[in-house]
Amino acid sequence: MTSFSLTTVATVRGGRAEAIDDDWGQSRARLVLADHLPEDSLAGLADFSHAEIIFVFDRVTDDKIVTGARRPRGNPDWPLVGIFAQRGKNRPNRLGVTVCSIVAVEGREVVVEGLDAIDGTPVLDIKPVLTGFLPRGEVTEPDWAKAIMDAYW
Repeated sequence: MTSFSLTTVATVRGGRAEAIDDDWGQSRARLVLADHLPEDSLAGLADFSHAEIIFVFDRVTDDKIVTGARRPRGNPDWPLVGIFAQRGKNRPNRLGVTVCSIVAVEGREVVVEGLDAIDGTPVLDIKPVLTGFLPRGEVTEPDWAKAIMDAYW
């Protein structure tokens, strides 16, 4: 098994204090740049409307990690699907990825809206959303995946 060492590039400040499943759309938070990075690493980011934030679900304990199949949110009406066919926080590497709106870039901070990470969450990367990286062709998903997102944002 290969392992990697990663360094936090920012920390989530503000927004929610608890990881609750729904209503993340209006959540506003700041990504505070890590001290080892220069402020100009954020130069030009404000020209984009959205960013992909890659972060760590750092409060998920080892005993909560799922490597096989489960029912999303434990809902018995939804199918048993593998952890890689869902976006739950209890993943083997505890990585979260969210596309959120960039509200402002202010010095060493990025103000974002719609980030489903809680206050204090370590951020591993900030990537601008480029249309060239969006999916080409139709995006498909099962009905349960649409239902799980009904109240998420």
